[in-house]
Amino acid sequence: MVSSVLCRCVASPPPDAAAATSSPASSPASVGDPCGGAVCGGPDHRLRLWSLFQTLDVNRDGGLCVNDLAVGLRRLGLHRTEGELRKIVQAGDKDLDGQLDFEEFVHYLQDHEKKLRLVFKSLDRKNDGRIDAQEIMQSLRDLGVKISEQQAEKILKSMDKNGTMTIDWNEWRDYHLLHPVENIPEIILYWKHSTIFDVGENLTVPDEFTVEERQTGMWWRHLVAGGGAGAVSRTCTAPLDRLKVLMQVHASRSNNMCIIGGFTQMIREGGTKSLWRGNGINVLKIAPESAIKFMAYEQMKRLVGSDQETLRIHERLVAGSLAGAIAQSSIYPMEVLKTRMALRKTGQYSGMLDCARRILAKEGVAAFYKGYIPNMLGIIPYAGIDLAVYETLKNTWLQRYAVSSADPGVFVLLACGTVSSTCGQLASYPLALVRTRMQAQASIEGAPEVTMSSLFKQILRTEGAFGLYRGLAPNFMKVIPAVSISYVVYENLKITLGVQSR
Repeated sequence: MVSSVLCRCVASPPPDAAAATSSPASSPASVGDPCGGAVCGGPDHRLRLWSLFQTLDVNRDGGLCVNDLAVGLRRLGLHRTEGELRKIVQAGDKDLDGQLDFEEFVHYLQDHEKKLRLVFKSLDRKNDGRIDAQEIMQSLRDLGVKISEQQAEKILKSMDKNGTMTIDWNEWRDYHLLHPVENIPEIILYWKHSTIFDVGENLTVPDEFTVEERQTGMWWRHLVAGGGAGAVSRTCTAPLDRLKVLMQVHASRSNNMCIIGGFTQMIREGGTKSLWRGNGINVLKIAPESAIKFMAYEQMKRLVGSDQETLRIHERLVAGSLAGAIAQSSIYPMEVLKTRMALRKTGQYSGMLDCARRILAKEGVAAFYKGYIPNMLGIIPYAGIDLAVYETLKNTWLQRYAVSSADPGVFVLLACGTVSSTCGQLASYPLALVRTRMQAQASIEGAPEVTMSSLFKQILRTEGAFGLYRGLAPNFMKVIPAVSISYVVYENLKITLGVQSR
């Protein structure tokens, strides 16, 4: 039923072939279109889609809800989980009424087919219009999953209708069209669930890691490589980070600190070595923060996601924000220590432990949580805007420039990540500045107790809106070098640790 609705053309023939088959008697629709336009967008195509729509519309109310799709597809011999069907409805439901009317159904199929065609072209490495077992093995290998030829053939058999042991575009589309997967990792994940892999549903590892990486323990090598890259990146950009903290705390209308002046002041006060004050604790907190966020993200995914493996954007936002909040809460005293160490004068503390001991003795445990509220509030706009901008930029690039591949490539993703992270920082920066000032002001002798709201009002009254963005320049100056250094070190550490590129 599904395959009869769709055009059986593999693709429009090349111009020379079309010219050779056309004649004066040919209709315009048949030129370059083997189906004559009757299925590829012609009126007959809508009739066939209407027939499928009516078949799936079990209760005859003119809309397809999750239950309609479940019953209708089961009658057609297609079995989908409730989570998968909910994704189909959510992807096509433009008016948010919980079901798909006919126009939404047609639009969803057309949009989904475009995405499937990009994935098909990515897998079709020989560019012969067919996918064979070797191409499936290579695609899985690129994602860090090794399978045997027999396993690849088993995947093929699940889609191969004519017994050729290859998959053409029609077989590929018919198999995946009414399944909500739309990119290579999701397609492969679906293969794992539906054919050969025992994925171990209780393994709590983020969806960035493949099943093979989970089962072999390769995931921890990715985390170690990421942690090492973060340590090198933070160390290389530490002078800019310390300058940002100094400008956030000390710069004002009466004390207009510029970048060159700030560096000169730091070197004059403590020498070149002072440019790295606070970097030690900043590097040390990578390990506990990454580990806690990693574990918390897993638990949050279970709570907010209908499908633990493939979260929708808003589910990723909620899970990521909550995991970030838990991780930040756990290591927040280290954040306070980092700020105090960055602001310290020469000889004020002998080290991190001495700093922590003095804060505890003089100010009590509460001092380690100064600025906690603005820090937590800043996570939400940062995570939300970062994720939304990243997904928007990536999808825009795919729609405009992706011709033969559904994979944007690492440099496009790095660019999208850099821009989205910058936008997220820009939105949450005032909260970060208030947090830093609250952490710093507690150390000043005789300083009055300040709250987040009173500090906001004071800054706006004395410095204006610009005062909320003190230190923004060095903060943005470190983004591109930090991303570049992280990427280079991460790739080299992966090679050292024996991690295959995904």
